[in-house]
Order: sequence, then structure tokens, then C-alpha cells
Amino acid sequence: EKYDEALEAAETVLDQAPEMAESYMLKAGVIGAMGDHHGAIEMYRTSLEIAPERPGVLVSMAHHMKTVGDQEDSIAAYRRCIELKPNHSEAYWSLANLKTFQFEQSEIDAMYALLESSELADENRLQIHNALGLDRESRKDYDTAFHHFAECNRLRRAAESYDPVETETRFDRLIEIFTPEFIEQHDGNGDSDTAPVFIVGLPRSGSTLIEQILASHSAVDGTHELHNLANEVRASNRGRNAGEHFPDSLLQFAPHEWRDIGAAYIASTQKYRAGAPYFIDKNPNNFVFTGLLRLALPNAKIINARRHPMDSCFGSFKQLFASGQPFTYDLVEVGEYYLQYVRLMQHWHEVAPGYVLDVQYEDVVADLDTQVRRILEFCGLPFEDSCLRFHETERAVKTASSEQVRRPLYASSVNLWKNYESHLGDLAEVLEPLLVEPSERI
Repeated sequence: EKYDEALEAAETVLDQAPEMAESYMLKAGVIGAMGDHHGAIEMYRTSLEIAPERPGVLVSMAHHMKTVGDQEDSIAAYRRCIELKPNHSEAYWSLANLKTFQFEQSEIDAMYALLESSELADENRLQIHNALGLDRESRKDYDTAFHHFAECNRLRRAAESYDPVETETRFDRLIEIFTPEFIEQHDGNGDSDTAPVFIVGLPRSGSTLIEQILASHSAVDGTHELHNLANEVRASNRGRNAGEHFPDSLLQFAPHEWRDIGAAYIASTQKYRAGAPYFIDKNPNNFVFTGLLRLALPNAKIINARRHPMDSCFGSFKQLFASGQPFTYDLVEVGEYYLQYVRLMQHWHEVAPGYVLDVQYEDVVADLDTQVRRILEFCGLPFEDSCLRFHETERAVKTASSEQVRRPLYASSVNLWKNYESHLGDLAEVLEPLLVEPSERI
């Protein structure tokens, strides 16, 4: 409803002032947020015809071009943005974040010159450091790459609010509440819809690859990282007594509330679907809601994307997230979070056996055919060859792996962490319980 209201307001502004570049920018922002990336690109193009020299418009348009797979035009737009505004750090970082792009030497020199400026704000500085880290990694200069990743994260961590004790306490409470007895007590009260396929886990663990495989099936709609489930959980807390928040609020659920929260989620995600019997929700943070989903949407499917702990954690550490992953900017904290994630997922397997399928990234890389068939069988889907040719599927992909999943499967990301091993002693020490042998994949 909010999107509909915003779209109506944007169209009113456009009708009243079609000669203004801002009118097209406003509508582009609304329809882009609603998932109409091609429409947003056209609106931004029109805006630029009226007012060509607008770096902010160029970078926004480039983001949508990247999402739909138009890499050549996105690169041109990012570079034009830098041409107009040489210190536009977001454009530099966005180019590096394509993961398949390499800067020219003049662009690298320009970024190092920006770092020399005392006037460069920390937010801009950390973007430049991350961009240089990705560039150095692509050239196998791993020591310099780590320096830039570490500087980026030092600056970003200072601006983040994260409490590892709170995480452990919250996961403790989930484990205390979701006992086999609790699940048995409330079983059978949920919504019976079979459409959702949740892909969960930690960032940079292969979830986008699994999503692309499934979205290549004719019976599955690919969406993106939806926030609807967390929103419905928050909505279910409204009107309760102070202090009765998730997960403690679930102790007060009446039988119909399990069905209500499941049905509300299905209704709220309808706008992202295109008519297929199944759809994907690839928000990795939904792993904390696995117990709730078992009772609210018992026929949903949950796929847990796993990766070697060192690759998973370091992959998160070197990724500059827009928001929502505050534990990833410190090697010790990301390692501790990984341990908590593993502990909670093990609990879900114990109390809801068969409800979650673990898919190991390294296994997918080693034997795509077997793992694709295993994933499809878990979801109750017949095999389709298109799932093996996932890189040919044309769809919008918003995540940091968008360009990588448009290429055939490759193994260069397996054990990538070993190139940085001399810098990862603290992380390895935290993860030691999961690393029986340093060379053994967990």
C-alpha cells in the first residue's frame, strides 16, 4: 500500500511538471524499489536528457543496469559519474563490486590520490579502501588487498552498533523456547501454503548461486532478499505487553496466530511473484526464524547455504554491505557469529528433522549435477536441464554476486582464504572448534 501511494504521488508530480528532471528521478526511485528495474532505467535516462550532468542519477541508473545484467552500460554510467565528480567514491566501489571488472591504472592512481586527501570523509574513504582491496585481490596482490580490507572495516566498524553478547543471548533464548515439546504443542496450526522456498545462511556462502539455480526452473519465481518475514514478526509484537518481543512473544501465541503470521507473509510477498507455483526468499538472516517457520509455514522449504568457515567468514569480512550485517567488520566478531549460527542451525536440525536442507558450496562446485538434483528433489520439483545452465537465465539479481552467477560455475573461490592465511590467525583461532584439520572442509 505504501508503494502504491508513493507511485501515485510520483505520477502526480510527473503529470504536473514533465519538464523537470526531478519528476522522472522521483518516479524512477519508486518503481525501482518496486522491482521495475527496466522502467527505472528509462526514467533515469529521460531525467538525464533534461539535466545530463548529474552524478547521483548516473550512479542510481547504473545500479539498476547492473541488477538486470547490462554490465557494459553500467560500467559506462559509473565511469561517466566519476568523470563528472572525480571524488565519487560510491561509483569507484560499485565498479569494483561487480567482481568481474578491473580498473585502468589511471583509475587506481586516482583512488590512491583520493586517500591522500584529508578532506575525504570516512564513509567515502572506506569505499575507496574496499574498491582497492577488491582490485588488488583480482591481481593476486593479497597482502595489499588485506591492508585495504582491514582499513575499510576499521572505519566501518566504528560506525556500527553490534553486541556479540546480545547475539548469543538471543540465540540461547531461541534454543530454550523451541524444544521438541513446544513444536509438538503448536504443530498443525500454521498456514499450509507450499509456495515459499527460503534460502538462508551467512552472507557470501553461495546462497545467490542456489537462488539462481532454482530460479532457472520453470515452476519457481526468483525474487530477492525479502524483508517481509522480519516485518511480519515485528507486526505480531504490536499490542503486546512491554518486554514481550520475539522470541518470547511466541510463548503467548494463540493457535490462530501461527496461521495468521504465515498467511500474512504469503499475502505480503505476492507482489514479488510472477505466477509460478513456488517462489524464493533469499534473505540469509531468516535462519533465525527457522523454528517459527516450522510452525507458521510447515510446508515451506528451507535451504541452508553452507561454505567452509574460513571462506564464509573472510568472504563476509571483505564485502562492504549496504546495511544489516554489523558483525562482519571484525574478524573475531564474524568468527564468533559463525559459531553461533552453526549452533542454532544444529538445533533446528535436531528439533525439526528434515525441514532444512544443508547445501555445501564446495559440493556444488565439485558436482553441480548431483547437487542440483538433490536441491530439486528436496523442493519436490522435477529435474530441468535449465537449472544446470543457470548462468543463461535472464533475471534481476541484486546481491553482490550478481555478475558472478551470470558466468558458468568456476572453482577459484574455493579456499580463497588460504591466500590470506598469514593475516587470519585470530579468525582461525575463533573457528578452531570447526577446523579439525586446517585443510579439511567443514
